[in-house]
Amino acid sequence: MAEPLVRLAWRPFRLPLARLLVTAQGTIAEKRGWLLRLEWEGALGWGEAAPLPVRAALEQERLGELAAAIEALGSTLPRQALEAMLPALLPELGFALGMALGEADGLVGARAGGWLPAPSSAVLLPPGPTAITAMEAALASAGPFSVNPFTAKWKVASLDDALERRVLEEVLLLLPTQARLRLDANGGWSRATATAWGDRLADELRLGWLEQPLAPEDQAGLEALAARLPVALDESLRQSPALRQSWPGWQVRRPALEGDPRPLLALLQAGTPRLMLSTAFETGIGRRWLHHLAALQAQGPTPAAPGLAPGWTPEAPLSSLNPEIAWEAA
Repeated sequence: MAEPLVRLAWRPFRLPLARLLVTAQGTIAEKRGWLLRLEWEGALGWGEAAPLPVRAALEQERLGELAAAIEALGSTLPRQALEAMLPALLPELGFALGMALGEADGLVGARAGGWLPAPSSAVLLPPGPTAITAMEAALASAGPFSVNPFTAKWKVASLDDALERRVLEEVLLLLPTQARLRLDANGGWSRATATAWGDRLADELRLGWLEQPLAPEDQAGLEALAARLPVALDESLRQSPALRQSWPGWQVRRPALEGDPRPLLALLQAGTPRLMLSTAFETGIGRRWLHHLAALQAQGPTPAAPGLAPGWTPEAPLSSLNPEIAWEAA
């Protein structure tokens, strides 16, 4: 008897962000990629394949690679063949296919008891002095947070360092005693700059962690800094995936950029500690998985506010958690 075929349909999408996000690596204005509708033995699964649009030239190159890879897949193929090729595919494409297969198989979604809602997210502060007014507004609307501490994530290393150091002092004056602050340099600091910030923050009890303070290539520098204060890896984990098994500190996991999400799902279901889920500015289809994984993390041994960037994703049909609505909007 012939093996049932997996049927694939793709649609390109373009999702402008609600506002520009400036990072040390570049400015993010919109998300482009493809949505996937997958059919397997009468069940449906949905996926999303899109690069993180930080540098225009690299994004265009990646979009071209994804287009070619999607075309090479075709519209039908045996399940066994698809599973065999998944590890070698571009990570964004592996994410789309893995998430769709996982839903079709009932690992998540309606057949698994429903999607878990996202826990409260860290507040994403913009770079520079606007972080101060953003912090004031976030605190004013936060309400009581004795059980779940208010957590803010601030993008640094994108403006003049002396200016950012002055803004840091203002942010710390506003930050309540029980709150947490994460500083995300996106690999943009030198060792000297990271050391100076580390000197200032070494005794700061409200520091959650420094997120990717140094370039991924400087693993020795990252390890030395982590001996002094909390360091979470982000870009390093994608450049050197083996670090996901060896880094003892926090890991910022962006499922949409990592490939097949089913192994990460299994890790979180097993209670693996120190994994924090973060957005790559997904459509509603990708966000269903991100929210579900973040909820599992919140139920684990080291709960941490996920980085869902509230307020940065627009209210639009593409952002709908109903996959049919997002699909029709693409």
